[in-house]
Amino acid sequence: MSGDLHCHTRLSDGSLGIEDLIVFAKKKGIETIAITDHDCLAGTVRGKVIGARHGIQVIPGVELSSTFEKYNKNLHILCYLPESPDMLEGLCKRNSLARKKASHFIMLQTAKRYPITTEFIIKCATGSTNLYKKHIMQALIECGYANSFNGDLYKELFTPESDNNILVVPKYDSVQNVIDEIHTAGGIAVLAHPVASGCIDYINEIIEMGIDGIEVFHPSADEEQQAMLKKIAVSHKILMTGGSDFHGMYNQYNVSLGDYNTPDDCLHALLGYKSKQKRLQKKLAQQAESE
Repeated sequence: MSGDLHCHTRLSDGSLGIEDLIVFAKKKGIETIAITDHDCLAGTVRGKVIGARHGIQVIPGVELSSTFEKYNKNLHILCYLPESPDMLEGLCKRNSLARKKASHFIMLQTAKRYPITTEFIIKCATGSTNLYKKHIMQALIECGYANSFNGDLYKELFTPESDNNILVVPKYDSVQNVIDEIHTAGGIAVLAHPVASGCIDYINEIIEMGIDGIEVFHPSADEEQQAMLKKIAVSHKILMTGGSDFHGMYNQYNVSLGDYNTPDDCLHALLGYKSKQKRLQKKLAQQAESE
């Protein structure tokens, strides 16, 4: 039993609704998925209910934004199986507000460069809890200024290397604070797509912050890079996860749901992780009492 543990819906920057995603998983024979919308827990309860109806195990999750100030880098931390998800609402709200401020400026700059209205851009984000670059690209595609979500225009507007970019980088909670808040909520913290995030050189620093695992199996990592990430995970005795980072028509990578998965043994390790940690803590407490 493997599972695609990195999927997005229309609640953030995916193009499929929750039920559409789950039905798609069923049609593809995928038994387990995790809905990991950006800084949004709104789909977790509904996802579990709809998943049960269709015979799909939906693992509660969220992809939380964070900032590593030391390296001037924004990183994403996946949270799985939080026991008290409501304790993450404050963090999600702060991150969402930071994203909204940046997106609003980008939207205004887009409307200055192209004869499209901000109202039309916002319409493209209908159903989402925020405004994302892919929604802006959808508006530009629908008005005939581009024919792909990740093509030349996207690179011109949204990559730091471009002299014509209109990027505004939000500042989120620190990586350490995000990991700590996940643990306070009884969740499992996993570093998302380390290769795509460009944090391999300082991944040990993130592991020392208490991260529980790393996303090894992801479309941004080739076989050699996956082998390297496996080695890091094994040497530090932390979890390994994987997923397609599925966004539907907004996909950054040429993948479909289930093309990248968390292998069976890794999925079992994730599902049994908190019980194992509790047994270990109990054992350590007993040892301390007997000394």
